[in-house]
Amino acid sequence: MGTAYSQDLRDRVLAACDRGMPTKEVADIFAVSPAWVRRVKQRRREFGETVPRSPDPKRRRRKIDRDRLRELVEAHPDATLVELRDMLGVRCADSSIWKALNKMGFTFKKRRSTRRSGTARMSPSGVHAGGKSSPSAMRTV
Repeated sequence: MGTAYSQDLRDRVLAACDRGMPTKEVADIFAVSPAWVRRVKQRRREFGETVPRSPDPKRRRRKIDRDRLRELVEAHPDATLVELRDMLGVRCADSSIWKALNKMGFTFKKRRSTRRSGTARMSPSGVHAGGKSSPSAMRTV
């Protein structure tokens, strides 16, 4: 992420705009984009200020207590992300809980408690989905 333009530059750009210069001309003189000039003017018009916005104001990092999260997952292995979030008592997106679990090494993969039986096939050998037989499985009468 780039650094914000100086307050001095902002003031000079706005002064030029206040004198009636077109946005494109102001942008060319001060070597900034016309869109930036429009944003500075809009910020002053809407908020009455010319200072740069704080970096990414919508994104605030919340600290999820990973030790507590691990305890909850071990105590409630089939809890949903929403349930885990509620048990933690935090206000965040479900995806934030998932990201924390993922970083801790948890996955959605369910481990079998017993080995898979080799005799529990649903269709006989050579028969594929849709009931069609493969040529090698066909018998001649």
